[in-house]
Amino acid sequence: MSLRHPLRSLLPLALALGAVPALAQQQPAPPAQATPPAASQPAPADDADDADAQDGDQAAPAQAPAKRSAKTGKDDSDSKVPIDEIRRYVAVYNAVKQAYVEPVDDAKLMHSAIRGLLFDLDPHSVYFDKADAESFDEQSRGNYEGIGVELQRQPDGTLRVISPIDDTPAARAGIKAGDLITAIDGKPFKVDEGDSSGPLRGPAGSKVVLTIVREGRDKPFDVTVARETIRVASVKSRMLEPGYGYLRLAQFQADTAADFETHLRKLKEQSGGKLRGLVLDLRSNPGGLLTSAVQIADDLLERGKIVSTRGRIAISDAEFSATPGDMLDGAPLVVLVDAGSASASEVLAGALRDNGRGRVVGSRTFGKGSVQTVLPLDNGDSVKLTTARYYTPSGKSIQALGIVPEVVLRAPKKDKDERPSYTEAALPGHLHGDEEGAPGSNAGEVLEGDAPIASALAELKTPGATARADAQAKASAGKRKAVEAKAAEAKAAEAKAAEFKAAEPKAVGAKATEAKAVDSKAAEPKAVDPKPADPKAAEPKAVEPKR
Repeated sequence: MSLRHPLRSLLPLALALGAVPALAQQQPAPPAQATPPAASQPAPADDADDADAQDGDQAAPAQAPAKRSAKTGKDDSDSKVPIDEIRRYVAVYNAVKQAYVEPVDDAKLMHSAIRGLLFDLDPHSVYFDKADAESFDEQSRGNYEGIGVELQRQPDGTLRVISPIDDTPAARAGIKAGDLITAIDGKPFKVDEGDSSGPLRGPAGSKVVLTIVREGRDKPFDVTVARETIRVASVKSRMLEPGYGYLRLAQFQADTAADFETHLRKLKEQSGGKLRGLVLDLRSNPGGLLTSAVQIADDLLERGKIVSTRGRIAISDAEFSATPGDMLDGAPLVVLVDAGSASASEVLAGALRDNGRGRVVGSRTFGKGSVQTVLPLDNGDSVKLTTARYYTPSGKSIQALGIVPEVVLRAPKKDKDERPSYTEAALPGHLHGDEEGAPGSNAGEVLEGDAPIASALAELKTPGATARADAQAKASAGKRKAVEAKAAEAKAAEAKAAEFKAAEPKAVGAKATEAKAVDSKAAEPKAVDPKPADPKAAEPKAVEPKR
């Protein structure tokens, strides 16, 4: 049975120091994501030490200023810990310690309480103990021992496959996006376990048996996978035809942007210094470091906004814009996506589409439009917390909606029958999207094999592709200017309203109001007794001339 007691909603005590009465004091402002380096100021691809996170995650400073209310000027969040809730927690904690049928370890109880708090948030917010955090770092760097799969833990403890990583044991064993792993080596998962990939880690050469539930199959089945040292090559490339290049991004790691630039230069060299077109393949790319995706967008854009992020704390509001210099020199670009394209890969696809730089081909993307921040704790543990939504250059959020391609490709019927419709919107407790449930927002499909690449190449070679790319860019620039003008007008209106409000007379107290009431008699001119005029005073004074 799953226990859902008050411990799930009472993390403040777990993180506080000192006695309970101290908790009623002013609470420090919550930590926030470190603002990623803007594209106009080149910086290392990872903004944490060798990449602390995935899915747009950022390592955060210990403190950050809280966002202020426009109306009150005060912190939007509650300034004090709810002391009544803390007392209730202490009461439950003591009851468990004293009355539970078996002795309870304090650390485990507190650990469960912390995990419980995050359990009721969106599925990307999780608590990592030290071992979980180290495992997470290793996977972000693309060098670890395991089977090579991107997972999402479900509320019941099972693991949903977002995507197997290219050329890994998981991919070779036939594990597919949307598969549900219900047990490992015959043992079901616990609801409160931390890092979702932890149970699949192990020494290279060891084997693990996965029990899988797949849509379209009558019953669960087992798959045996041999672990390997996973060294993910996040970038691959080749020439499709003379003049037409192909570049595959498997995920966004710390060195992905630099590798992308190296591969693109080689493709250009093979084509005599200039490409006629490029297929950028983001299929089943689960995301990764936001800064890497932003840098690659900057490499392909001459100008324009790349992405913006908005959250509840001031430092989570950021905007990234491209700097002059397009490595493709304006050559046509097709971005290939599918239902497995998530997070940072959606940022890149959205930036290229909204700026008219590339044509998006494939199937609707996963729809993960949120940014996670890794908040380190003093004891080596950490909290991965959703701190912001991101918005494409057109100002739209793709959270729980995804990016809809301009040219839609369909998976073969036999693949459709085996593959579940799996999206961010299907995750229990997911963050609500601005346009979630919009008409036509059906889940996308996973597109495998070379057929989608052939379709993307055909799109590149369509007569007038270059002219269409130029026209797209101009139209996009016009839309972007309109959006910017509207935003500027709104900002000016806000400033004018604030100025008008500041000019209004301030409210005064009752006593001051009474003091303003003037007796009508007091307002009358007072009678003054005339005094005899001094005749000398009226005479002009003699002034000695200056010498």
